Amino acid sequence: MASQQQLIDIPAQTPRMGNRFTAWIGRQGLSILGWRTEGEFPAHRKMVLAVAPHTSNWDFFIAVFAMLALRLKLNFLGKHSIFVWPIKGFLLAIGGIPVFRDKAHGLVEQMVAQFAQRESLLLALAPEGTRSKVVNWKSGFLHIAHRANVPVLLVGLDYKRKALVFGPLLEVSENTEQEMQRVREYFGQVSAKHPELA
Repeated sequence: MASQQQLIDIPAQTPRMGNRFTAWIGRQGLSILGWRTEGEFPAHRKMVLAVAPHTSNWDFFIAVFAMLALRLKLNFLGKHSIFVWPIKGFLLAIGGIPVFRDKAHGLVEQMVAQFAQRESLLLALAPEGTRSKVVNWKSGFLHIAHRANVPVLLVGLDYKRKALVFGPLLEVSENTEQEMQRVREYFGQVSAKHPELA
């Protein structure tokens, strides 16, 4: 059975969701998979969470179990093709936002507007944008954070240690290349499930 020691503390002002039952489901899921959470969650109501490395379908389930266990109210972007019956309702309920990749233009502007309109928004994104091996990570999350004037929290899926690690909080500049280097240096220390794809 999962223990409270597996979970990090969440600041009081952090956007929350769920109830004791959904939190229990999350804790059980993490316990069955043998995972825990580490690090610190910043006391910010608006952030972009960059979650990586993303090399397996298991990444999503681990992240969802952690989100439920911590009762974090997150929004995340996913390709529209996964928002189908019977899981569409569940994905929308836990904060999923379907994205049409052929209409990606304008997505940064849309999310910047969402940050401006909402009192709180925690937006989780995968910098790789896919489970397949990529040479250049997508920089959209950095553009969103910079233009919305919100920080980026780096969250590592470390399969070697079976830990979802809440790492450094970055205040990003308009120098996307420099910021991406900082991001990749951090995630270069995190063990992916399939390292050859990272």
